[in-house]
Amino acid sequence: MQLNGRSVSRETQQRLEHFAALFSKWARTINLVAPSTLDELWDRHIADSAQIFQLSPQPQQWVDLGSGGGFPGVITAILLAEHGDGWVNLVESNQKKCAFLRVALNETGARGSVHPVRIDAAHAIIPTADAISARALADLDMLLELSEPWMKGNPTKAFFHKGRDYASEIRKAHSRWTFDLVEHRSAVEQDSVILEITNLTRR
Repeated sequence: MQLNGRSVSRETQQRLEHFAALFSKWARTINLVAPSTLDELWDRHIADSAQIFQLSPQPQQWVDLGSGGGFPGVITAILLAEHGDGWVNLVESNQKKCAFLRVALNETGARGSVHPVRIDAAHAIIPTADAISARALADLDMLLELSEPWMKGNPTKAFFHKGRDYASEIRKAHSRWTFDLVEHRSAVEQDSVILEITNLTRR
C-alpha cells in the first residue's frame, strides 16, 4: 500500500483499514468531520494526516491538539505502532469524540492515549513533548498560543495543516510571535501546506 507515494507495511495497512471502518461506523452518529468529506476519507483525511508523521518519522512524544475524529493524531499513532516506540497524547474535550478515539486506539493497537481535557489544561498533565500537531483547529496565532507551554525554551517542533489562506495567517502571527518556519507543500491538497515551526518566542 502507498500513502503519499510511500510504502507502508501490510500490518499498517490493516490497522488503517480497521480505523477507516470504525470511523465510518461512528461517523453515522457523531459529527467527527464535515459530512461532505466522508466520501473522501482516505485522501482527504487519512493520507493528509499521514503527511505529519512522514515529515518527522522518528519515534517521539507527540501532543495532538483538538484530536476530534483522530486526524492527524490517531494516524500518527498507527504509524508509530510499526516502530514499537513513540507515543501520541491526544487532547480532546468532547466526551463523545474521546470515546471514539479510545476505541480507535485500542482496536488498531496504535501508540497513543486520550486526555479528555481542554487544551489550556493539558500542559499540566503532559509537561513535555517532542512534537505538536493540529489540523482544522484554529488560526495560526491561536495555535501558537496553545502550543507555547510546550515550545517555550524547548526544541519542540509544531506541525500544522493549513489551507490556501495560510500566508495571511503567518503575517498575523508574526505580529505577536517570532519563529522559524518551513513550509511543506501538501501532497494531497492543492494550495495547502503543512507549517513546521520551531524556536517560538513572544515579541
